Amino acid sequence: MCSVTYRPLPPERIIALARRAGLEHIEWGQDAHVRLGDEAGAARLGEATRAAGLSVSALGSYYRAGVPADPEEAERLWRQVLAAARALGAPRVRVWAGDLASASSGPADRRRTLDRLKRCVDSAGDIVVATEFHAGTLTDEVASALSMLDEVPGLRTYWQPPNGMPDDEALAGLRTVLDHVDAVHVFSWWPTSEDRLPLDHRAALWRAVLGVLASTGRRIDASLEFVPGDDPGMLTGEAATLRRYVDEAGPVGSGSAAPTGAG
Repeated sequence: MCSVTYRPLPPERIIALARRAGLEHIEWGQDAHVRLGDEAGAARLGEATRAAGLSVSALGSYYRAGVPADPEEAERLWRQVLAAARALGAPRVRVWAGDLASASSGPADRRRTLDRLKRCVDSAGDIVVATEFHAGTLTDEVASALSMLDEVPGLRTYWQPPNGMPDDEALAGLRTVLDHVDAVHVFSWWPTSEDRLPLDHRAALWRAVLGVLASTGRRIDASLEFVPGDDPGMLTGEAATLRRYVDEAGPVGSGSAAPTGAG
């Protein structure tokens, strides 16, 4: 799961909720639960997660490549993010592909974002760098996302269904970037982000998504990100629904996706 599911809750409560729900890992959000510059705190959080029988799937950072534009400041901030991820024991860092929609990003804006993403990948070592698949960034449109991924060797991406997009169009987009996908954020919003529904309200979409992920033969994390009403009482039921869809897609370890954490 993603810890941003429950931003107001302390980490120990989130760990307990994830464990009770039978989840496997947590993507810890930098905005609420991992403080940049506090590597000792990040290390304790990683240790507490693993002590509970869970793994850390990623650091969900809010680092926006190309922002700030000053290269020295951007590098300083990235070094803090990378240090937090290492202390946490996170195998992956989620980053954002700039702060402009692809249609609004001019050649210089796009080049600055891509150059910064390349620097992030080159400096991350064994930590995977993956972009958020989100409106208002270079991943807001499939062709833009694919071009970005092709231009930055080693860069990976998350995927999530764009708000208001019909199922068949969303699935087509997933298939287009599938070779670059390492994780998906699972939630049921329809038709807007204000309409947060139980996961089974989009059962057809998520069953299809998990089938597509299973077809890759790779382990791709499927992490719960949001639940109706941000209600901790919803997590166990939502996790059971996700696990059922994963089981239908195929057993873990033989080409399936695996549900991981709340997020």
